[in-house]
Amino acid sequence: MLFVHEKEEEFNIISQILVSVVALEHLYILYLEMFLWTTPKGLKTFGTTQEAAEASKSLAANQGLYNGFLAAGLIWSLLYTNAAVARELQIFFLVCVLIAAIFGGITAKRSILLVQGLPSLVALLFVLFS
Repeated sequence: MLFVHEKEEEFNIISQILVSVVALEHLYILYLEMFLWTTPKGLKTFGTTQEAAEASKSLAANQGLYNGFLAAGLIWSLLYTNAAVARELQIFFLVCVLIAAIFGGITAKRSILLVQGLPSLVALLFVLFS
């Protein structure tokens, strides 16, 4: 029985690490979209031109803010003291990230499915089975 408990604890730790990775990724996306959108790094990351980036700067900042809200929700879930509520928060925000990644992959850039969707899916599966 002790072995099973240890495995459950390891699984839980892995799920928390994965949720943290998704949160950090979305903080980075916030930074890219809000502050680096028109810089060479932003242009390269999002495959856009300087002109298009300048024209869409406020839209990108808005997207970045939403990514920040997703990160904030995931961080909140990691800090919440009631484990059952924390798990529900993680599920909710990971599903939000996954839906956003699917939509972004279909409408904007296919690689979003891999870059944002896959980490959120893996984290979600670990949370669901922990």
